Amino acid sequence: MGVSVSFVDVTIGKRLRADLEQATHELETAYEELQSTNEELETTNEELQSTVEELETTNEELQSTNEELETMNEELQSANEELQTTNGEIRVRSEELNEVNGFLESILTSLRAAVVVVDADLRVLVWNHRAEDMWGLREDEARGKHILGLDVGLPIERLKQPMRAALTNGDGHATLKLEAINRRGRPIECQITTTPLRTRSKAVRGVILLIEDGQQPAGDGDQTGAKRAAKRGR
Repeated sequence: MGVSVSFVDVTIGKRLRADLEQATHELETAYEELQSTNEELETTNEELQSTVEELETTNEELQSTNEELETMNEELQSANEELQTTNGEIRVRSEELNEVNGFLESILTSLRAAVVVVDADLRVLVWNHRAEDMWGLREDEARGKHILGLDVGLPIERLKQPMRAALTNGDGHATLKLEAINRRGRPIECQITTTPLRTRSKAVRGVILLIEDGQQPAGDGDQTGAKRAAKRGR
């Protein structure tokens, strides 16, 4: 009878299929990228967790260090208070010592006799004002020097034996008279008494020399003093 030919337009269907395939491909690519991003996020999360743990550990160490610093600060405050107390006591003791030294210096200055104190090595500890006036040697020049090496008009070598006896035997007082030359070049006769310098425990730590001018009234080492003595004699 004949042939029937039908024509159907499939352009839209093919275009939709192509779009679907492209969308599927893009979706698969996006899914793969999403999985990669998810893996990266998981890795980052693990790193963050590790960092958080490290921060927690560091925080605990800082807290422990802070507690130690607080303890040290308390100890330092306590030590500072103790030092302030000690400084106050030292200040009081220094004032007392200054008063005692001033009182001792006043006594030594007021004595009419020359007073020389030496330690166990025969080095000068005390050289009073009268000793300065008698021998012309200042205290700062004599202090710390060996007495046997002092250049004065006193025959100190003859004092060596009594001083050694006072140091070694503690024999108490010894008195002797020596001819000497005072700082003005005048001959004088000195009466010298050696006495052991003892501590509270009775240990000998030096020697005290009391030197008196036997020819002139003590304290009047100049011409004026001699004239006054002559007037008193008349």
